[in-house]
Amino acid sequence: MSELISIEDFKKLDIRLAKILSAKRVEGSEKLIELSLSVGEENRTVVAGIAKSYLPEELIGKKILFLANLKPRQIFGIESQGMVLALSDGENLSLIVPDRDLPEGLRAS
Repeated sequence: MSELISIEDFKKLDIRLAKILSAKRVEGSEKLIELSLSVGEENRTVVAGIAKSYLPEELIGKKILFLANLKPRQIFGIESQGMVLALSDGENLSLIVPDRDLPEGLRAS
């Protein structure tokens, strides 16, 4: 297990529900996909290392969880404005998706 954190530490994480509007492979990378996300009132671009598990076309319209307040960084010349949340057992990767249809922008609690 990881180090325990306080509820105040958890509250610092802005985990949001987003809808994938578009997805395309990042040129020059085997594992990266550039995602355009709808997060309620705004759109975000996120670069995610999920190309070995998902085809871009199967991602469009999917609702996912992502970390919205991660400091942006340049990945292959693209500004990534958050991080997609996924689970992996080392071989298989699965995006974290809600089991009900909820509006984009909701914050996880």
